[in-house]
Amino acid sequence: MKNRDYLKSFQVDGVRHTYFDFNQFAADRGATLDKLPFSIKILVENLLRKLDNKVVNENDLLNIVNWQKSYDTPVEIPYYPARVLMQDFTGVPAVVDLAAMRDAVKALGKDPASVNPKVPTELIIDHSVQVDNFGTQDCLEKNVALEYSRNGERYELLKWAQKSFSNFKVVPPNSGICHQVNLEHLGRVVISDSEDGDSVVYPDTLVGTDSHTPMINGIGVMGWGVGGIEAEAVMLGQPYYMSIPEVIGVKLVGRLKPGITATDLVLTITEMLRKVNVVEKFVEYFGPGMKSLSVTDRATIANMTPEYGATLGFFPVDEKTLEYLEITGRKERAKIVEAYTKATGMFYTGETTPDFTQVVELDLSTVELCVAGPARPQDRICLPDLKERFQDSLASSKPQFDMELNGQPIRIGDGSIVIAAITSCTNTSNPHVLMGAGLIARNAVARGLRVPPFVKTSLAPGSRVVMEYLESAGLVPFFNALGFHVAGFGCTTCIGNSGPLHPEIEKIIDTNELNVAAVLSGNRNFEARIHQKIKSNFLASPMLVVLFALAGRVDIDLTTEPVGLDPNGEPVFMADLWPEFDEIDQLVKQHVKQAFFEEKYAHIFDGDQFWEALDIDQSTTFAWNKTSTYIKNPPYFDGFSLNVQPPGDIRDARAFLVVGDSVTTDHISPAGEIPEEYPAGKYLVEKGVAPEQFNSYGARRGNHEVMMRGTFGNIRIKNELVAPKQGSFTLKFPEGKEMFNYDAAMAYAKEGTPLVVLGGKEYGTGSSRDWAAKGTALLGIKAVIAGSYERIHRNNLVGMGVLPLIFSNGDTAKSLGLDGRETYVISGVEKMTPGKTLSVKAIKEDGSEIAFEVVSRLDTQVDVDYFENGGILPCVIRRMMV
Repeated sequence: MKNRDYLKSFQVDGVRHTYFDFNQFAADRGATLDKLPFSIKILVENLLRKLDNKVVNENDLLNIVNWQKSYDTPVEIPYYPARVLMQDFTGVPAVVDLAAMRDAVKALGKDPASVNPKVPTELIIDHSVQVDNFGTQDCLEKNVALEYSRNGERYELLKWAQKSFSNFKVVPPNSGICHQVNLEHLGRVVISDSEDGDSVVYPDTLVGTDSHTPMINGIGVMGWGVGGIEAEAVMLGQPYYMSIPEVIGVKLVGRLKPGITATDLVLTITEMLRKVNVVEKFVEYFGPGMKSLSVTDRATIANMTPEYGATLGFFPVDEKTLEYLEITGRKERAKIVEAYTKATGMFYTGETTPDFTQVVELDLSTVELCVAGPARPQDRICLPDLKERFQDSLASSKPQFDMELNGQPIRIGDGSIVIAAITSCTNTSNPHVLMGAGLIARNAVARGLRVPPFVKTSLAPGSRVVMEYLESAGLVPFFNALGFHVAGFGCTTCIGNSGPLHPEIEKIIDTNELNVAAVLSGNRNFEARIHQKIKSNFLASPMLVVLFALAGRVDIDLTTEPVGLDPNGEPVFMADLWPEFDEIDQLVKQHVKQAFFEEKYAHIFDGDQFWEALDIDQSTTFAWNKTSTYIKNPPYFDGFSLNVQPPGDIRDARAFLVVGDSVTTDHISPAGEIPEEYPAGKYLVEKGVAPEQFNSYGARRGNHEVMMRGTFGNIRIKNELVAPKQGSFTLKFPEGKEMFNYDAAMAYAKEGTPLVVLGGKEYGTGSSRDWAAKGTALLGIKAVIAGSYERIHRNNLVGMGVLPLIFSNGDTAKSLGLDGRETYVISGVEKMTPGKTLSVKAIKEDGSEIAFEVVSRLDTQVDVDYFENGGILPCVIRRMMV
């Protein structure tokens, strides 16, 4: 059977478009796809189109055609995403890896140019701008200038990649956030390629090096976050091997009540689905309530897919998708999307309900105003309950403290808001919540309200189109009047680039051990992520961010207490400021214009004057600068050989850390501030870098020396070996000496001692951060034994040749009596098979032994191959060289 036997065609405006009729293929084998989830149909099409009887065979295709609601053992398929999306924090190390691979291939006497993206790759520089300056008309210009001064070496690398790799495009800084740019412009929904004079059309699919890649699911595009090393393999033409997923259907009924936003809805869904446990599963939305949601509402829900733990948060294409494509300047694309999805049964009408693994129902009318925090996105708090919940979290009651800030007397204490940020693609992609925030600002200005001076305010839209429609609506002056000036077109506060607080504020926080707060319209609020001095971080809609900024504190019930007092001493309540939905909707319809999208995206790849000034030559291999503290040739291919030496049993290992549940990739590999007294800070000082020039861990990901030192470097990480102390510390055995994690790892390496990490449930939750696995591997950690893993981090560990293991029989480190002082032997690593049960022996200091079993989370044969090759990249090179 040849896949081309199933080619059919349709015409749009006189142009013939060819497609692969996967429904006919199924029918010829006695199957019907009418009741398959839409996301599974996309996989069916992908495998039929890529069927070559080499990598993809007919059995793979039949496995997905005959999708089952659940599988006793994983069934693997090779999947070919159509493109790759990157941002600069994860993109820089990926480009470094590709440059190192070119060097490795050249050293083997082969053509280094063979290391080149085989699928379209788009990198958006959005993660590096920081809110150093705020509250003034020129703060954007100043922040961008600082961004280039700090990141010139990184941007030179990316411009080299843009010139030296084909099929590789870069959206320069100061343009927007990758997921919003993807949603508003890059997303094709249906791709059309020219082949033999015909247009071959197929669903747009992608993987991205950022965990929030599923935002594109909001317009019916299959995409999810992967580690950088997995993305590199896809870029180089390798399939993405995946287990056929379960699909959880979320049935939406009813409508949101007036005043309830998409942010309130997504925080409710996040809480709900975390309880359902959708980790490593697809989620697909359906039902009459879905039809009441705008595409940007859907995108907000899809954006937080990793927060509720799923792989996908998928909304199939319908009439609202087509309308969105038209308003965002993709009218011709919309015609092809409509014709293709209707021809293939991929257009959602609501007339048929797919068969799902499980169905969860949510009545939209039950959603209430809420926030989430103080440290996890799934910890939703209804707005009236926030005051009591925050007060209950305090260890003791403290007074408010008087101080002067820029000559003004202020009072600050527990619960004071020191950062209020309208930030993140999660919400700035949604015109309704931004127009709503602007109207609240207008109403507040009219009532004479002001934001307290200790609140650091910022507005950082995910695309330049946002400011066009806010200007058109006349709302920008009101944002500015409250201090919400545009500070950057990038991720900023949401990823921890909140910039410094005023030194006097930091001083009073430290002196009095205050629990101050940040309120942001982002998607994550993990410990020490937003700012290292801020313990409580709350996710909220942009509308609530403005209200909380005006109130200046989180220990308030905004539903009953005044937001503030006007100049006449009259109380002003939330109800006085909150706009009606009809007013918001009217502004959206009048001012969100197709012309704005067409104008701002016409030259998206060109860049500003700073980008144009980067003078970089094209070359096959990268010229490494040995003095650089940003970009270094990584050690992954040192001594590389084409011969595979599979790992053996792990003997005489030591526990490097013993940690609890919900250890995030921010704990493992922080992205924010580099403390001067920590190993990474000491390294930079030794290299002549002044502390004010440290930049962030995220910006230094092209330098393995910094990142190794920063692994398990979060100042809030809790290692039970040094409890109750927090931070990047462990005990080095057998001496029992307390050391920085990096220093202990190097001491163990010198002795030839392998390391293991003992963890709890949800190990590696959070960002797609491949450095959480790279750093783990480079520190000499051979295995992690945990209760469970988040999908991306497990994949990343496998991709770096680190063995992910889980306790069996409901065991935990605590229930087994493990305290981390033991010596460990892990047997059964040789002759590895998927899901193999291994034996572990922990030898106590007194010589007694604890024996227990663990299960390998090498789930498929491909996982085993990657592990035995020492990771994905060595495996890919070996395949390329055969």
